[in-house]
Amino acid sequence: SSVLYHCVRVYIFLFRSTTLNMSPKPIDSLSPLGTSNDNGSNKKDDTVPVPEITKPDFVNLTSHSDAFGVDPVPISWGHPDPVVRGPVICTVRHSSQRNAIGAHSGSYCIYTGLAVAAGKLNPDYVPNLKLTSPVVNIGPYKSWADPKKMAAMDPFGHLTVEYFGNWLDKGWDIRPTIAVTKAHIDLPECREALSTGRLKADGKILMPTGQSVVSKAAIEPVWYLPEISRRFGCTESNLRQSIFRMTNGMYPELITRPDIKIFLPPIGGLTIYIWGDPDTIPDEDIELTVRVHDECN
Repeated sequence: SSVLYHCVRVYIFLFRSTTLNMSPKPIDSLSPLGTSNDNGSNKKDDTVPVPEITKPDFVNLTSHSDAFGVDPVPISWGHPDPVVRGPVICTVRHSSQRNAIGAHSGSYCIYTGLAVAAGKLNPDYVPNLKLTSPVVNIGPYKSWADPKKMAAMDPFGHLTVEYFGNWLDKGWDIRPTIAVTKAHIDLPECREALSTGRLKADGKILMPTGQSVVSKAAIEPVWYLPEISRRFGCTESNLRQSIFRMTNGMYPELITRPDIKIFLPPIGGLTIYIWGDPDTIPDEDIELTVRVHDECN
């Protein structure tokens, strides 16, 4: 259910003495037409702006914040309520209302262009998000409302259907930037540990074959430029100019649209594999091991 691509893996191991319950919590809605009753996403349609659909044959080289017809959807990065914060909109169907620079899928957006050019993909295509709801609940956590802690990803990127179902109903093309699912992974270290007796298969998380049953989160980078620049010790203006120059002017709106603070860079994302119950990640009484694996593909 994910259209994300990745070049970094993060392994998270949670250890506790009791048996772990890996059964996912129920999701309120798996349909893009349905919304949860307790998250505020099912407000009346008049709370959602009307989408302006850009024609596929229209080409706009760049935009300016004070130009006629430019009306980006407001986004309050760091607000704890995703409905109040607003969705990240970076699709080609809403060029005048986008609130993010760049494109989804990182460097792989080039292949979308190839598919459209070859006539294999309709440029008006909008994916069906029916089965993109996360299979396990992750968050929300207090850090999600702190811009200084959440700068390189959208913490609500896996909850597009749950929080912005009424936007989808009204015709908005909003894409998830995180996919949360279940997976089987085969690590040589686990097979070796089983053969030497260091690990014992429990049949739930670790199988006798050496395979592990894990929770998986595929994450597409979403940068909040003010915080990214702070972390690199430079001004936001300098960061924008440097990226613009070093990409040979690929993203002119880094210069012309200082009002847009969100950037989806043309880089690979990351994948997180979680052994154990994701609900216990913030529990400091449970031992947590993190292994970062740099994968080049």
